[in-house]
Amino acid sequence: MTKISLRIATYNIRKALGNDRRRDPERTMRVIEALDADIVLLQEADMRLGLRPAALPAALFEGCGFRPVIFAHGRDSLGWHGNAILLRDSIELLTTAHIDLPGLEPRGAVMVDLRFEGRDISVIGTHLGLIRASRRRQLAALRAFAGHSQISARLVAGDFNEWSGLSHLAGLGPDFRVLPSPPTFHARKPVAALDRIALTDDFTLRDIRAVLTPEARRASDHLPLVADLTLKGAS
Repeated sequence: MTKISLRIATYNIRKALGNDRRRDPERTMRVIEALDADIVLLQEADMRLGLRPAALPAALFEGCGFRPVIFAHGRDSLGWHGNAILLRDSIELLTTAHIDLPGLEPRGAVMVDLRFEGRDISVIGTHLGLIRASRRRQLAALRAFAGHSQISARLVAGDFNEWSGLSHLAGLGPDFRVLPSPPTFHARKPVAALDRIALTDDFTLRDIRAVLTPEARRASDHLPLVADLTLKGAS
């Protein structure tokens, strides 16, 4: 049985609005490219008004080695409710899905089934609400959403908006373990581990870290969270 190395990143880009109050999509893309990840899950990747156009123009993806996943929702958005997924060009996309999440605020999630180096994996990106009662319902909805995939190797990542301990994220269910994470918010002085990655036992964690480069500290109010994983390969 071979083992596969996989790098996952999750990053709330705040619509490419930096801590210097400059909206700079090119800077945001530089931060993303420097992560050298295989799969990047973005939050706040779309603007709020109208058809919610993408905060990162399509031209920025030309020649960068990434491609955004297209979700069939009829909007000009990069993702769904601001949740977007970027893939290395070498990764095969099998299926896509997106849902609304319950709660007082408009929230959602996106899911892709992928084939990576001969192994199928299912990945969900999300941005949970600010109200804990809503987050509990949203975690239950994500657990059911993840169950729609027939793939055993599953991963959920995004801005979970939970300031307290991991016990408040148990609603994802026993199939997922939420990784202990370093603080990623606020980028200038990180004190809260709002950005999280949860995965099934198909994955082994090798390293997890917040990206503390000067440009990442300026580009958004969240720092990117990067995890290096090992996945059992096909026989």
